[in-house]
Amino acid sequence: MVTIYDIAEATGYSAPTVSKALNGLGSLSEETRQRIINKAKELGYEPNISARTLTTKKSYLIGVVYDDTGMNKGFSHPLFSPVLNRFREKIEAAGYDIIFLSRHFNMTYFSHANFRCIDGVIIINPATNNASDFDDFIRTNLPRVSTNTIFKDICTVITANEQGGYAAAEYFINHGHKKIAYISAPVDGISAAPTERYEGFKSALKTYNLYDEELYELSATWDKESAYEAFGRLIKRRKDITAVFVTNDQLAFGVCDYAKDHNIKIPEDISVIGFDDDFAAEYAGLTTFRQSANEIAEISAQMMLDQIDGKTVPPIIRCRPELIERNSVKTIRGFRLF
Repeated sequence: MVTIYDIAEATGYSAPTVSKALNGLGSLSEETRQRIINKAKELGYEPNISARTLTTKKSYLIGVVYDDTGMNKGFSHPLFSPVLNRFREKIEAAGYDIIFLSRHFNMTYFSHANFRCIDGVIIINPATNNASDFDDFIRTNLPRVSTNTIFKDICTVITANEQGGYAAAEYFINHGHKKIAYISAPVDGISAAPTERYEGFKSALKTYNLYDEELYELSATWDKESAYEAFGRLIKRRKDITAVFVTNDQLAFGVCDYAKDHNIKIPEDISVIGFDDDFAAEYAGLTTFRQSANEIAEISAQMMLDQIDGKTVPPIIRCRPELIERNSVKTIRGFRLF
């Protein structure tokens, strides 16, 4: 097995200099660093991770909390999957690997993190609706970032949900709608999206004196079957609605399924706006909001690396969603769109 001493002998540099070059440390010139790295490759050097960890007191592992017990999308989620992919690319480019943290074998996320000696953790989507499960992460100095849940003292990079909700309501209003409903995903204390999007939506309706609290309906879960039932309750209670904004696209698809089964035409009878720009949204012709997955991931990675370097990071960063216009919203006849 090739060691740093073999590389030192072959290059003429000291072993500590070789170590610095291979670990990206020290103030070596780029020419020196590259010469050592090239010789290491030529000799077939493979780094000893255990020795590296002992030397640097770092594991070069970033823990990932990514579970899915309620959305039934797994790694195909339209936001979380691309966030994970881009985050991994940025973190690996900085010399780190990722490892998934689970709550199996009677371990908490935090105990699993300690067991793996990780250098930081990103909370993308947890398999719990109990925010206290992350209290230990909040109390520790471990670098941490969240991309879905807002925790006190954990840097969060998240979509500007209220802005999206406001824009959805205003879009309907600008197309002549006045009876505008909202179907919410479960408000579980973990995902901020359902509440924040509704708050923005409600704010816009109040601005235009159109808010009606009876036009709110709660879906039991995040899947389209529950949204199917929720929209059924809503439309039976208030047959005068002409538009509905839905927390995410999966719930919007449930609305579309109910409409199809009950001869309600979209957008002629009911207009629909979703959120996420799910893979099927384009084929369904659904007007929706696309979250900036790459921006969220890149900022999250930078916030992680900044914390590892001892820098202070902001408590929350919001990324603006983009409205994707398709054909699920009708302009009310006689209304002039400006």
